[in-house]
Amino acid sequence: MAQSQNSTVEFTVKATFLQGLATYGDVMVGNRAFEFYNERNPEDFIQIPWDEVDRIEAEVIRRKIVRFAIFTKKDGHFAFSTRDNGATLRAVRAHVPEERMLRSPSFFDVVKLGLRRILHLGRP
Repeated sequence: MAQSQNSTVEFTVKATFLQGLATYGDVMVGNRAFEFYNERNPEDFIQIPWDEVDRIEAEVIRRKIVRFAIFTKKDGHFAFSTRDNGATLRAVRAHVPEERMLRSPSFFDVVKLGLRRILHLGRP
């Protein structure tokens, strides 16, 4: 059985881990880490200590948070979607500084940035 890093749990919600195939389970936000446990296999888990979190990016569509990704200092990023992403990120905000919680660029923002770069490269 997996051992939790948290001594107290502040928030728990059903969630989906979005890496390759979707994995369903529970997210726990606690005093020491962000944790995800697979509902079918408790030994399949992700524990991200707060000091390892580099930044968190939320994808917003029509003023609704549809998913978020936690970028770590060493191990890359982990994408999640919970039943209540807003409440999850509010719980996380107590442990991650607000300047490290970002809105990820939308599709149109990426296209606009690409066009700007192309147009500026073509000028003498």
